[in-house]
Amino acid sequence: MTRRALSSPKAFAAISLAMLLLAQHCLAEPPKKRVSVMDFEFVTVQRWWDGNWDIGKGISDLLVDRLVSEGNLSVIERRKLDTVLAEQNFSTSERADSSSAARIGKVLGVNAIILGSVTQFGTEKRDFNASGIGGGRGGLGAGRVGTREGKALVAVTARLIDINTGEVLASSTGRGQSSRSGLLLGGLVIGRGGFGAGSVNMNSSQFRETILGEATHAAVNDLARQLGLFAHKIPSGSPEIRGMVADVTGNSVILNVGRSHGLEAGTTLNVLRVERTVKDPATGKPLREIVTEIGRVRVDEADNDSATGTIIAGREIKLGDLVRNR
Repeated sequence: MTRRALSSPKAFAAISLAMLLLAQHCLAEPPKKRVSVMDFEFVTVQRWWDGNWDIGKGISDLLVDRLVSEGNLSVIERRKLDTVLAEQNFSTSERADSSSAARIGKVLGVNAIILGSVTQFGTEKRDFNASGIGGGRGGLGAGRVGTREGKALVAVTARLIDINTGEVLASSTGRGQSSRSGLLLGGLVIGRGGFGAGSVNMNSSQFRETILGEATHAAVNDLARQLGLFAHKIPSGSPEIRGMVADVTGNSVILNVGRSHGLEAGTTLNVLRVERTVKDPATGKPLREIVTEIGRVRVDEADNDSATGTIIAGREIKLGDLVRNR
């Protein structure tokens, strides 16, 4: 009886309809929201290490990897962020400011920026003694930091910033504690990937196996999970495209922006020419560009970092002209 029911025309039609609806649902799935992660601050953490270990950058890199693994958000690569920061000449203090972060986000073409702080990075013992640091100049010596054993504790806080308004959409804190007691970095191998140069690869298996590494990864995983829950708060809509004309041949152009900036085939971009740049008379920092619209281009094909297009309006478009979608 069951076999006959499944083979009937009505049952077959119902199954086909269900499969069609499922396929349409999958095809209609909205694109992931695009975010960028700034280096975390750690000014409130009492430094117990020597050398140039930037724990804020290390935490940021770990969070990027974890967010990509979680799959709820699309995260831009570090190289692009570093390039924009260098071009825009934002100071370290400005990068931690919500309004400045929003401006950076617009240049990057993302929907939101993640700003964060490391608020705890050490052991549970308040009388922690860092006198165990030794070894070479500017380094962290034998990797055995501290003379008393205890559990490692790490806490990291992040804010999700709307790039259109500078509003804080959400704030979360991730916490991690090692499952065992010991010296913070006991057993870390010196040399490549270790503390010989006063820094450390926080993504390395050597760091992960220390109690501090265990607590750090737990805190970042906790933070990434929480941020993923707030993905729905990030405003949707196409990201702002800001690029330049890299080549012109007849009516064909090559642009220095592509899919990684949110650009897709079929997009129409305005072509602008900078008439002059207004600078702050006190600092010399660029304040705004005075531009004139001179044409439009239609994107025909886009790869990760560039695109080809056709001039559909305007003349005398040349190398270095700006392209924007709004």
